[in-house]
Amino acid sequence: MRKIKCKTIINAVKYLCAKSNFELPEDVLKSLIQSINLETGVGRDILKEIIANAKIAKKLQYPLCQDTGVANFFVKLGNDVCIEQKSIYYAINKGVSLGYISNYLRKSIVSDPIKRTNTKNNTPANIYIDIVSGNKIEIVFFPKGGGSENASELKMLTPSVGWKGIKEFILDVINNKAENACPPLIIGIGIGGDFASVGLLSKKALLREIGSVNPNKKYFDREQELLNDINKLGIGPMGIGGKVTALAVFIESKPTHISSLPVAVNIQCHSHRKKMIII
Repeated sequence: MRKIKCKTIINAVKYLCAKSNFELPEDVLKSLIQSINLETGVGRDILKEIIANAKIAKKLQYPLCQDTGVANFFVKLGNDVCIEQKSIYYAINKGVSLGYISNYLRKSIVSDPIKRTNTKNNTPANIYIDIVSGNKIEIVFFPKGGGSENASELKMLTPSVGWKGIKEFILDVINNKAENACPPLIIGIGIGGDFASVGLLSKKALLREIGSVNPNKKYFDREQELLNDINKLGIGPMGIGGKVTALAVFIESKPTHISSLPVAVNIQCHSHRKKMIII
């Protein structure tokens, strides 16, 4: 049994909170750069400004966006790990508190959805833990801004609508809401499960790297089909019109009930911040 001090996790999370908000992942930056040649006029200028913003943020260690988001953590916890002193939930929330306060990141969490009192340290975090074999802890931090989250949607479809109905729902969501979510977008699609799990499935889809290949060829083909159709909508960078509305579409699926067809569309803005650390 490997023992890991609670403080080690706290410090790792504090680091993730800063670095993910200051530095755009390479796969996202590369995709934005490649997209420049697809646009003209104002659309191209906006893409150049987004790239310039990312470079300045990394150099000066400033937030990529003023909305530093909800703190989402996807954790793979080895079954041969013993965390000393406190729980992993305590350690992650403490790390978020220290990371957001010490790095002057905007605190966006309210303690009650009706009373709207700010917690002043961006906690509590959303923490999703999978128990895996081994003696390590893998932590992925994914801060998600409110604008893109508000543009996301979930619907309980009936199986009879098939892929045609799924696609119509997805394109309708993008057509109606994408311009408010700071495109170009990364779009996570969850299909299957139930009401509670399909939203999480769509959020997990956003953790894939741009350019990665879905191991299920059927869904890979549908990802490409959706990406092409979404970019034909003409919404463009920041919703001003153009060919680059989305950089990627990722689909994750799971078994579901014979009478159900849950579908969730989780939209992410161009400031697609995510970072992983292994302890």
